Amino acid sequence: MSDSKDAYADNDLREVKQLGMWASIASLSYIFWIVGGMELVERIAYYGVKASAGLYAKAPVSEGGLGISLHDYGVIISIWALMQTFIPVFTGGISDRVGYKETIFASTIIKISGYLVMAFFPNFWGFLFGAILLASGTGIFKPGIQGTLVLSTGRQNTSMAWGIFYQVVNIGGFLGPLVAVHMRQLSWDNVFYACAAIISLNFLFLLAYKEPGKEDRMERNRKIKSGEVSQQALWKDAWHELKKPVVIYYMLVFAGFWFLFNSLFDVLPIHIAEWVDTSVIVTSLFGTEGTSNGILQFWLGLDNTGTKVMPEGMLNLNAGMIMTSCFLVAALTAKYRITTAMLGGCLLSILAFVFIGATNAAWMIVLAIVMFSFGEMMISPKKNEFMGNIAPEGKKAMYLGFVMLPQGIGWGLEGYFGPKLYEIYASKEIFSRELLAERGMNANDVAAIPQGEAFTTLVSYTGESAQSLTTLLYNTHNIGMAWYIIAAIGTISAVGIFIYGKWLLNLQRARA
Repeated sequence: MSDSKDAYADNDLREVKQLGMWASIASLSYIFWIVGGMELVERIAYYGVKASAGLYAKAPVSEGGLGISLHDYGVIISIWALMQTFIPVFTGGISDRVGYKETIFASTIIKISGYLVMAFFPNFWGFLFGAILLASGTGIFKPGIQGTLVLSTGRQNTSMAWGIFYQVVNIGGFLGPLVAVHMRQLSWDNVFYACAAIISLNFLFLLAYKEPGKEDRMERNRKIKSGEVSQQALWKDAWHELKKPVVIYYMLVFAGFWFLFNSLFDVLPIHIAEWVDTSVIVTSLFGTEGTSNGILQFWLGLDNTGTKVMPEGMLNLNAGMIMTSCFLVAALTAKYRITTAMLGGCLLSILAFVFIGATNAAWMIVLAIVMFSFGEMMISPKKNEFMGNIAPEGKKAMYLGFVMLPQGIGWGLEGYFGPKLYEIYASKEIFSRELLAERGMNANDVAAIPQGEAFTTLVSYTGESAQSLTTLLYNTHNIGMAWYIIAAIGTISAVGIFIYGKWLLNLQRARA
């Protein structure tokens, strides 16, 4: 038992009683709101690209898209995921040592470069290199922002702080796709230029930013330089913390959830674009004529004719719910153990994916996104709160970098296998080519169809309506199987979270 205690001597595994909702909000300092503003701006730009990346990848070159297969898109997303999520493991420690303001400044320059590369080079390699720059910048940005949040809050208001921070973040997540919806209807490169301009606003926030705990960091660095205290090499220090079972088990059990989570953003927009008739929603709200109100078109993510919801607009319900109600969910879940709240969120998210697989009815997809959003609000802010709480002093940003590891494993695997699963079980492009061959088109002519144009070719070749052909293809293929497989992966993760929660509880009791 003593060995177990020594292994966690630096880690604070206590559950601390939280302040009430209003008391927590009132206790938050100005620097908390400054970093919230920086994260807001960064997320507007980031999700402007992320939410529409799959649509951009599969859009034919004739429409300004990349015109690549879902397999190639998966390669880009997988590399993007691994870069973005594993870099913070090391940059978190650098932020603790070099300074948060310095790393946030550097990350902003790198991210601007990424967006501009995507705009200047509209091909597979240009988008891949731009994604690598974007991932690198994001990986450097996150630990400094989140480390600042931890140092500017106390254990008694941390649950509400993370909940509000996550809510502010999702205002950016809500606005970004709306910017993309309307920019891409002008031209795809406008999306990237707009995002580069938006992220540059963080230079203004940096003028008002003051790093909390800077004096302690400078004093620690002074003692290291003078030889009063020794400091391990950064990689050794990170490796020492990573080897702790509390970190290893955390990475393993949450990887499945992040596979599930990222599928929603990487694959669902494609699924909605190909299989869901979102005009039903507009008809229900505004009648058969739709709406010509430009304000409603923007905020609801409608197309320029006001007759259908764009895929990013559908998915934006997720960010919209979080930005309006995350603090309420944070207040409710503050009463429960962190791992219990995260388990509940995982189970709700799994059920949402089962719904997506079961039907392509537009309002049912809306319900699934609502369910997933509640699940996300229960689990996602808690992951940061958990790691920030147990991190030893002087290693807050490092541990918040570790939060990205299970995301790296889950998103890295999903980035490759998510689009692949969709391509196998639900690709409208592939099914359209098969049906063209069945209807008598020459094999060479089918092969010559540019990537992304198979379905429009099918419509013109057969003379049938796009809606009737979509219904035919959906009914003759097992579209839902991809989503059921993803839900099954999430279920394995839920079991792991349950076991992890029980183990932590026993560990805490042993230390008491």
